[in-house]
Amino acid sequence: MVMVTNLRGKLAHILGNLWHRIDARHRMVAMQNIELAFKDELTDARRRSLCQNTFIHLACVFLELPQLMTLTNDNLDAFITFSGVENLHAATKSGKGVLVMASHFGNWELMSLAFSIRYYPINVVARPLDNPLLDRLLHRIRSRGGNQILPKTGSARSIIRLLRQGKVVALLIDQNATWREGVYVPFFEEIACTNKALATLALRTGAPVVPVYNFRRADGRYEMIFEPEVQLIRSGDMTSDVEENIALFNRIIEC
Repeated sequence: MVMVTNLRGKLAHILGNLWHRIDARHRMVAMQNIELAFKDELTDARRRSLCQNTFIHLACVFLELPQLMTLTNDNLDAFITFSGVENLHAATKSGKGVLVMASHFGNWELMSLAFSIRYYPINVVARPLDNPLLDRLLHRIRSRGGNQILPKTGSARSIIRLLRQGKVVALLIDQNATWREGVYVPFFEEIACTNKALATLALRTGAPVVPVYNFRRADGRYEMIFEPEVQLIRSGDMTSDVEENIALFNRIIEC
């Protein structure tokens, strides 16, 4: 396992560095985002290094996709560990379902699949890929542990029905939204149009919100961490509460 990890890491460095060098548009976007997030906290050299490492990490995530088809409960510990699962279990006791708040951090495709293999299947809201062939392949990977994949558009009724059944529904919330789908709230001290679905669903259904994220450890494995349930802001003003809770979710992601 160590040898495979080292080979994949070396290949990821080669491909990531090449990608970083030739993809000027995304390199510029990455640098702008790093500058927005860290302001004057980092030197120029550290920003460039962080940008380059981002491309290397994404290359590694891409190279890990084929291995997701080989995951079983027997070999899972070689890829990922779990922490804070008791926080999710505690939230399920509400009887109102659970909304899991996820973001594009670490290897987000591995998270839901690994959880379904080790514990139980959940429901994942995801935007279909533009390429139908790649979308079918990714859907096969995402659902092989029994997870149900819900389309990002038009799934509100399905999500509410699942929550009423006490199910777990996971949403990725850190993507730019259209003005119809989101509200403008701070994100790393900048105003960003953030999707309002998670906050709206949580406030209307009473389902607890549990944050989750994962990161790559020094040994090459990922660690998936469930944090305690978010204490939502409830003033009685739905419009204000949606905005305040979305801003709260963004602050959690920033940390």
